[in-house]
Amino acid sequence: MAFRSRRDRLRSILSGAACVHPGSVYDAISIRIAEDLGFPLGMFGGSVASLAVLGDPDVTLITLTELAEQMRRMSRAASLPVLVDADHGYGNALNVRRTVQELETAGAAGLTIEDTLLPAAFGEAKAQLISIDEGVGKMKAALDARGDPALVIMGRTGAASITAIEDAIRRAKAYEAAGVDALFFTGIRSRAELEAIVSATHLPIVLGGAPDELNATDYLANQRVRIALQGHAPIAAATQAVYEVQKALREGTSPKALGGLPPAELTSRVMRDAEVKERSADFLGLKK
Repeated sequence: MAFRSRRDRLRSILSGAACVHPGSVYDAISIRIAEDLGFPLGMFGGSVASLAVLGDPDVTLITLTELAEQMRRMSRAASLPVLVDADHGYGNALNVRRTVQELETAGAAGLTIEDTLLPAAFGEAKAQLISIDEGVGKMKAALDARGDPALVIMGRTGAASITAIEDAIRRAKAYEAAGVDALFFTGIRSRAELEAIVSATHLPIVLGGAPDELNATDYLANQRVRIALQGHAPIAAATQAVYEVQKALREGTSPKALGGLPPAELTSRVMRDAEVKERSADFLGLKK
């Protein structure tokens, strides 16, 4: 299958002995840069997807079609394996099946399905969770939907910060029993909480956001954590850079006087200019 090697690489990370940091990716340029810098994996988060595609906050306004199309663009641009935050699967368990099918054909190496109640319920400011039974149904639907058995399905829960660590463990064990490939946790607040999870489960672990005491990769690797997210600083930095350049131009700065712009070599490399010139010579008869 076209994307099998990417999924195999993600599975190698999960079955390995090290903990890696993924590069935060959200479009064709960011994924090429992450690949060129040697990141072993990309993470396409829901918040950056919403910002990149809609310019909106992470309040479940982006649609599955928009998410999958953005993933498809990245898959074309680079061969870096990408783990996609598929939120709640965009509905119930039947919607989860569709979500998996769309992201699989879009080239995702893996995806996460979470048990948060999304969109937020009317009148409820605090995040809520669906029942464990409904969460298990979603995990089973996700596993049933994949056409490529190499596609990684991760069960995700934020119960540690929404209800209690004991609830997070119950949910993790249920999703593990349902057959997911890995467990993704957000809201873990201490080494004690992580170690309780490790003692109660068996699958590879992914951490999304954690306090400083959970930043040491050697420690995390010994606790079966194979992927540890570092947030989404690249899109924040890109936003600041665009703002500063636009502001300077608006205030009358000459384009030639702008600072912070990339050298031509970097832009050429990101555009894969040399490869395009090779194809132009081979297929259009243009001089190299």
